[in-house]
Amino acid sequence: MDFHVTLAGRGDLGTRIYRELRDAILDGRLRSGERLPPTRELAKRLSVSRNTVAVAYDRLTADGFLTGRVGSGTYVSAELPTGRTRHAPAGSARPREVWRTLPQPDPEGADPEYDFRVGVPDARLFPMQTWRRLLSAELRGIGSAHYGDPAGHAGLRAAIARHVGVSRSVRADADDVLVTQGAQQALDLLCRVLLEPGDRVAMEEPGYRMARLLFRSHGAEIVGVPVDSEGLQVAALPARTRLVYVTPSHQFPLGTPMSLARRAALLDWAERTGAIVIEDDYDSEFRFSDRPLEPLQSLDRAGCVAYVGSFSKTLLPVLRQGFLIAPGSLREALLHARELADWHGDHHTQAALARFLDEGLFARHIRKATREYSARHEHITSLLHERFAGLLTPVPSAAGLHLCALSDVDAEPVAARANQAGVGVQSLVGLCGEPAPSGLALGYGAVAPEKIEAGLAVLRRVFDEG
Repeated sequence: MDFHVTLAGRGDLGTRIYRELRDAILDGRLRSGERLPPTRELAKRLSVSRNTVAVAYDRLTADGFLTGRVGSGTYVSAELPTGRTRHAPAGSARPREVWRTLPQPDPEGADPEYDFRVGVPDARLFPMQTWRRLLSAELRGIGSAHYGDPAGHAGLRAAIARHVGVSRSVRADADDVLVTQGAQQALDLLCRVLLEPGDRVAMEEPGYRMARLLFRSHGAEIVGVPVDSEGLQVAALPARTRLVYVTPSHQFPLGTPMSLARRAALLDWAERTGAIVIEDDYDSEFRFSDRPLEPLQSLDRAGCVAYVGSFSKTLLPVLRQGFLIAPGSLREALLHARELADWHGDHHTQAALARFLDEGLFARHIRKATREYSARHEHITSLLHERFAGLLTPVPSAAGLHLCALSDVDAEPVAARANQAGVGVQSLVGLCGEPAPSGLALGYGAVAPEKIEAGLAVLRRVFDEG
C-alpha cells in the first residue's frame, strides 16, 4: 500500500484512520482492488491498538469502501459509493402543511468578535471544574440499566422545589416538579396535553419567537396581545383563549416587569375563562436592584398557572436542563406525555445538578454572575445614553441577560450591517417577528467586558454610515 496515514486532525484515533483511508480511496491514492495491510500490521505502523484499526476497517466496509475476502484480506471495493456521504431516499412522503411554513433552524456560525447576542450566558463564569467533579462522581456510580422516572431525578426535583420556594416564593414540593430538557420541552409538553388544532393561544406582542413557532406547530391560532409599561394588557385578551403565554418577571424582549395589578387581573381573567397561563420565568435569577414581584404561580389560588423555569441562562444552554411546575390536575397527563416523547432525561446530569443546588454551589454561582452581569448592564446602558442619543433609547430594566433599545430608524438593516462588521446584535423584528417596534436587543452575557466599548463604537459607525 503506497499510502501513509498521518493521523492529522481532530477526533478519536479510529475516526481519524477511517477518514484518512476514506479520503485516500476517494481521491485515488488507494485504487479499486488494492489490498490493505492486515489490521495487526497497520496498527503496529501507527502505534495504535489493533482494535482501533479493526473498527476503522469495519466502518469502511459498512460504508461500501472496503470488501473483505475470506482467507485473502481486505481490499478497496470495485464499486465505490457515489459520494462522501450516504443519504436516505428522497421519497414522496410529505410533512403536515405547517412544517412547510415554519422557518428553518438557523445554523450556528462562528462567534462574532463583539458578541451581543441575546440569551447567551458567559461560559467563562461557569464553574467547570466543580461541575466536572460532580458529574464524574455520578458517572462512577452507574449501577442501573433501567429506564428512569419521566418526572426526573427525585433528588433534583426536591432541590428545585426548595430552590424556587426560597428564591421565587413558588409553591411546590418535589412531586409537583417535572424536570425537562430545557424550557422549550416544557412548553411542548403543555401543548401536547392542552391544545387541540385550532385552539387559540394569546402571546405578548412583541414576544418570544420560539414559543410562537412551537404553538403554531401544534396547530394553534396565535393572537398577539400588546404590552405596555405595566406588561400584558389583560383587557385586550381575546375570547375563547385556551392558553396565555407570558414572561411577567422580565418581559421578553423589552424587559419590563408585569405590575402587581396586571398580575391580579390576569389571574382573575384566567379563573373566569378557564384558560391556563404559562409563566415563563426564563432569566429572573439575575436581578440588579429591587426584589422581583412574586411570580404569578405564588399568587394563583385556582390552579390556572403552569410555571416554567430553565437553567440555560443561569448555567449553560448545552446542559438542556429545565423544569415545569403545573397544576395538579395536569400532572398525570404531563408525565404520560413526557414518557411518550423521550421517556426521561439524563439521570447523571440531573443528579449532578441536584448536588450543585443542594451544596449551595448554584447560589454562589448566581451571586458571582449577577455582580458581573450587573456591571455589564450598567456599562452598556451608560454608553447608549452617552453615545447613541437620538439613535437608540434604552428600555429601563433591572434583570436578565439583555436590554432593549428602541429606535426611530429601521433597525433591521442596521443589525444586518452590524453583523457583517463583527457585532453580533439582533433587531427586535428579527428576534420576535412581526409586528415589533424598531430597535435592537443587546445581550451582555457572552460579550467580554473589555470588548463592550469597542463593540458599541463599531455599532455607532454602522449607524453613521447608514
